[in-house]
This record gives sequence, structure tokens and C-alpha cells, in this order.
Amino acid sequence: MRFVLTDEQRDFAAALDKLLGASDTVTVARAWAEGDTGPGLELWQRLAEQGLTMLATEATPVEVVVAFEALGRHAVPGPWVESAAHLPVLLGREIDGIGTVGTPLALDADLADEVYVLDGDSVRSATVDGPSERASVDPTRRLFTLTAGDPVTSERVACAWDTAVLAASAQLLGLGERLLAESVAYVKQRRQFGREIGSYQAIKHALADVRIALDFARPMVHGAALEAVPASAAKVMAGDAAYLASRTALQVHGAIGYTRELDLSLWMLKTRALLGAWGTPAAHRARVLESL
Repeated sequence: MRFVLTDEQRDFAAALDKLLGASDTVTVARAWAEGDTGPGLELWQRLAEQGLTMLATEATPVEVVVAFEALGRHAVPGPWVESAAHLPVLLGREIDGIGTVGTPLALDADLADEVYVLDGDSVRSATVDGPSERASVDPTRRLFTLTAGDPVTSERVACAWDTAVLAASAQLLGLGERLLAESVAYVKQRRQFGREIGSYQAIKHALADVRIALDFARPMVHGAALEAVPASAAKVMAGDAAYLASRTALQVHGAIGYTRELDLSLWMLKTRALLGAWGTPAAHRARVLESL
């Protein structure tokens, strides 16, 4: 089966890329990591006006994938999976403002208008347990512990979880694509021993391996959007491809690749954090095995 976006979906992707490309998302992400959420909330509002928060309830999972790949490609901070993918399906409605959900840690819960916690197959309202944050490898992921409140009736726990997994997979795909693009651009500029380092076979092969991994992950993510394959399979493949892209980017950038001052770190650290978000690779492999 060949998965091809429609003209409208391609136009939607292009419009998002144009908006995000003009929004200086690197500055937005760095400010968010330092506790200045103002620029990020302004960008959130612009994206909400483009319809991102209603995609899970008003559009198809394919549009969700298109949107979240763009969010990953531009390293947009904030609880987007929670607000625009998981909670709308869980509650059967668009979230008015920002929403988050804990398992039990919740992303950016101090900014959320609606906060919930998952406890197995049950859903409860929640409140933030004090002002302190929990550390994450990704400084833009501000994690808070929650205190569970009253139960909330929902029969969509499993479906909402799979939608969140799909959105996270698309984000990982976008992260991997950006890491590869940055790496290719860098190896064309960096010179060593009188020639561009991208001309060396070892680097060409490493980057080609990333390209192949991403090209195999993409139809898996699109297939999960069409319910042709399990969402867990998409998360595994997208996560593996994005992680390979991050490791390769680190290597080809050499010593500067290890510095947080390099903007590349925003994509690398987000990739590392998303690998374990919404289920670890081991948990998703186990889900795939159980479904066979």
C-alpha cells in the first residue's frame, strides 16, 4: 500500500511550515526552557487559530500526523500531544485553552486550564502538587507531579492513548527529519584536511542510514494513522529512526555537537525525552507482540 497525502493535506503542511518557519521557534523553545512561556503561549494561540487543537475531533488522524510532524520539525514546546491529541479524544471535545494529563507526571501543568491524571483504565481530574518541577533531559519539558481528584467518566481511554502515541510518533519523525537536514547542511560546510567532511564515505554512509530509517518509519506512521498498523509499531520505528538521526547528528557535528549552546541540542534532547514519553520502546514492542 502506498500512502500519499492529498493536495489539501500537503497545503496544510506547507502552511504550518511557513508559519513555524517565521516564528523563530528556537528562541521560543529556549525562552520556554528558562521559564519565560510568553512567546510560546503567543505561538500556541496562533497555532490554535490554525485549527491544531481541533484536529483530533474534527479532522482525521492523518491531519494529526501532518501537524505533529511539523511541531517536531520546528521543536515547538508545550503540551501539544496532551492538548491536541490525547485529551480531545479522551473527553470527546476540543480543549478550551491548554490541557495536560499526568501518568502521573504532567507536562506544563502550571499553565493548563484542564488537568487530568490517568490511573490504569480510569481518568481523574487533578491539581498540581506544589510549585516544584521535575527535571527532564529536555529542558523544554517542564514536568509536574499531580494530586488526583474526582473520577471522570470516559470509555475512550485506549483510543485516546493510541492517538497520543501516534502524535508522539509523528513528532519523532519530524525531529528526525530536522536532525538529518541540519547534519547534511553542516557536513557540506565543515572542511577537514582540505575537503568537505561530507565527501568522506563513512559520513555519507552514516547519513544514508538515517535517510533509510526515516523513509521506512514514515509509511509506518501514516499506516498507523489509517489504522493499518498498530500505533505502537509506528512509535517504535519512528523512535528508532529519530534516535539514529540524533546520534549521527552528534557524531558529524563533532565537539560542538555536545554543547547546549548549539541549537541542534533542542532537537536532540527532545528526541531523547520523547523516546520514553507515551510508553517506552520496550513497552510498545511488547504491545506489538501481544497483537500478533
